[in-house]
Formats: sequence, structure tokens, C-alpha cells
Amino acid sequence: MLKAQDYLILGAAFISFLFSVSLWFGVIGPPNKEAGVFVGLWVPSILATGLYVELRFLERSRRR
Repeated sequence: MLKAQDYLILGAAFISFLFSVSLWFGVIGPPNKEAGVFVGLWVPSILATGLYVELRFLERSRRR
């Protein structure tokens, strides 16, 4: 079952993805492919950070 923390991480990654696509295709302004790629790299970083935090939380709960 997903927790609120999981939805927050997935939501942040999805918003980053949408922002990246909008930059790439120029939805907001003129197309800026370099900025789109830069923001697109945030998605795996956000997901990896969320995974790290979740694993640290599980490790701490097992120690107790």
C-alpha cells in the first residue's frame, strides 16, 4: 500500500516530467531542448532519492 510520502515522491517526479516535456516542445515559450533534458534528469534523481529515504526508514524500523 502506498503512503502519503510515496505519493509525494511520485507526484514530484511526474510534475518534473511534465515540465521537461513542456520545455522540450515549447508549450510555455520557445522550445528549449537543453533545459528540457536538464529538467528531465530530475525524474530519476527524485525517484532514487525517494527510494533511498524509504530504505533508510525501513532499516531504522528493523533495528528497533
